[in-house]
Amino acid sequence: MQAVRKIIHVDMDAFYASVEQRDEPRYRGKPIVVGGSPDKQGAVAAASYEARRYGIHSAMPSRTAHQKCPHLIFVKPRFDVYRRISLQIREIFHCYTDWVEPLALDEAYLDVTENKFGIPSATWIAQTIKQEIYEETGLTASAGVSINKFLAKVASGVDKPNDLFIIPPEDAAAFAERLPIEQFYGVGQVTAAKMHQLGIRTGADLKQWSQGDLVHHFGKVGQYHYKIARAEDDRPVHPNRIRKLIGAENSYDPDLSDRAQIETALEEVADTLLRRLDNQRTVGRTLTLKVKYADYQQVTRSRTLLTPVRDRSLILDVAHELLHMTAIQQKAVRLIGLTISNLIGETQEHYVQLCPNV
Repeated sequence: MQAVRKIIHVDMDAFYASVEQRDEPRYRGKPIVVGGSPDKQGAVAAASYEARRYGIHSAMPSRTAHQKCPHLIFVKPRFDVYRRISLQIREIFHCYTDWVEPLALDEAYLDVTENKFGIPSATWIAQTIKQEIYEETGLTASAGVSINKFLAKVASGVDKPNDLFIIPPEDAAAFAERLPIEQFYGVGQVTAAKMHQLGIRTGADLKQWSQGDLVHHFGKVGQYHYKIARAEDDRPVHPNRIRKLIGAENSYDPDLSDRAQIETALEEVADTLLRRLDNQRTVGRTLTLKVKYADYQQVTRSRTLLTPVRDRSLILDVAHELLHMTAIQQKAVRLIGLTISNLIGETQEHYVQLCPNV
């Protein structure tokens, strides 16, 4: 019988915004966002918890955020600082296990089924990691502990900030059944709306559907939905995960039909893509545009350049050029996405282990 896995998902709390509040006392306790100013095109990269009380969230257009909170403070991002802190945090992870899969600068999966100190309790490891992160950086993190990546990811967001939530093996199936479908990791706004139309509102509802029917309605991802409804997720934690592409996309409800709206939405997606490229310290040569129309037909258009795509103006020039090759004049748009592939210059990070006495 295969041993039950012990997976931790660690997610820093409002990472970029929390760093700025830590370093600048006048920002503490106030609604701040890291991102572009409201008088320019741009989007929110991160929002403090004070800002989130106004309904502000990452990827929201800066102008919209400012409308929701006129006294909102906009802070210019300092990605070099965020990267340095992220490496400190990953050093802590690697003290306990080499099975660390970073998802971004502010979150990662850890497989501690077998760990460097032979500690039997994943909960104890998660508690200790949270404490060490706070002692070394002055920042809080939330963590989820469970038997697979899906449940650990959901658990880390149950009661943010500074939360630790455990889903033990014996509670896994019941937890998935109770979970509202909107809280299932991998179920976005558009998919959730479609599930609601089909009468699927909780994991228990989803569990009633056969794998074949889910594939019929949702494509190949229906196989994933079938498994997670049963709290099953056999995806391994991949250390030093190498990305083949980096992308960003947004869904729209209602659909976009005005050309100016579509172009503004494209620029917002491009800004998110640029932040993610910067986070990963990489560039690429192939830009791909994905457009899903209101009738769910999806098209892609790509262009490969001789030189790497590395700045906003070039990405927007190419993206608008690709947009002209679609049917947006005749059809409303439900989703816009951009990806960069043929990546160049992505770094492999090496860790100096400064482990505590255990």
